Amino acid sequence: MLDPDFLAMLVCPTSRQPLRLASEAEVAEVNRAIEAGEARNRGGDLVAQPLGDALATSDGAWLYPVLDGIPILLAPEAIRGDSAQAS
Repeated sequence: MLDPDFLAMLVCPTSRQPLRLASEAEVAEVNRAIEAGEARNRGGDLVAQPLGDALATSDGAWLYPVLDGIPILLAPEAIRGDSAQAS
């Protein structure tokens, strides 16, 4: 996965909160919403691809996808940690 020293430097581009690896439960919750067609990213686009890995803000409010080992830290790509609720 991500090098711990590299991960320690990463912050949310919007809130500046430190990022951490999302738990399996957090990823599973978002993936359930994706499969149900209910997950939208911060940019308003429907998320179609389930997450394999993700980084979460320290409060768990937002998850950033990690694709092929690369964190996608673009604000519009963030998915609500509780993505079943309207953003």
